[in-house]
Amino acid sequence: MDFRELECFVVLSEELHFARTAERLYLSPGRVSQLMRSLETRIGGRLFDRTSRRVRLTPLGERFLADLRPAYEGLGAAVGRAKAAAREVTGVLRVGFLATPTDVVTGSVRAFESRYPGCEVELVEIPMSDPFGRLRAGQVDIAFTLLPVDEPDLATGEGLNRVSYELGVSTRHPLAGRAGIGAEELAGLPLIGLDGSAPRAWRERVAPSVTPSGRPIPLAGTVTTSQEGLTQVALGRGGMLFCAPTAAHHRRSDVSFVPVTGLPPSILGLAWVRAAETAAIRAFGEAAARHALGSEAMVA
Repeated sequence: MDFRELECFVVLSEELHFARTAERLYLSPGRVSQLMRSLETRIGGRLFDRTSRRVRLTPLGERFLADLRPAYEGLGAAVGRAKAAAREVTGVLRVGFLATPTDVVTGSVRAFESRYPGCEVELVEIPMSDPFGRLRAGQVDIAFTLLPVDEPDLATGEGLNRVSYELGVSTRHPLAGRAGIGAEELAGLPLIGLDGSAPRAWRERVAPSVTPSGRPIPLAGTVTTSQEGLTQVALGRGGMLFCAPTAAHHRRSDVSFVPVTGLPPSILGLAWVRAAETAAIRAFGEAAARHALGSEAMVA
């Protein structure tokens, strides 16, 4: 049974006028007539008597309306309740983060929960090697990610920070004592990249295959997490790029972090499945943006 036919039947039984029914349903009178003919064919009898002057329910139509109305009104109430729930910012919001919950992440959570105490944030770590898999599987509702994101099914918010990169190398590496290096010096230096299903653009952001001028950068191997990468770095098996806040979080005695100039900035933002957007997702994005504006996160 076509819901549009049932809806048209209920409204026409209230209006008893094709033009007014069409106006309420944003249809043409001809489309209303078509829907009613189709419904009457399905049922096998006339539901309305039509003349040039009046429209009225037949006895069959009156009986059908009496049987249909409770179910129809119940369906409308269910849709109304679902819409109201979608506008509420309550319950649990699952937020994914990459590797390190820096202040951009924790500050956004605090700002959101302060504004919406009825909604609790559950933080879920997302593997660097598969940044969007848990979003698409419905395991998280919204996730911090590197921008830009070129995925048609995903929506993104504005950039929440804009920071430089640092190169992690073993403390025994010749570059370990440097105060900084230029991006062109990455040519010939094997970088540790990502395993898994990360899109190519994502892999290039974490471990570029060429310098800004196009000189090749060899791949030292792949890992699935930043901790795996740091272990490889400490063992002297290659270098790995980290955004400055993540590098600061992972300071350790066997790894040196060297600032890199000449690379595009690392920009952290939020992404979510476009078709699954809710009021809570929108509210979290707004809270994160407000937190970013009120902090030093936008400093390059």
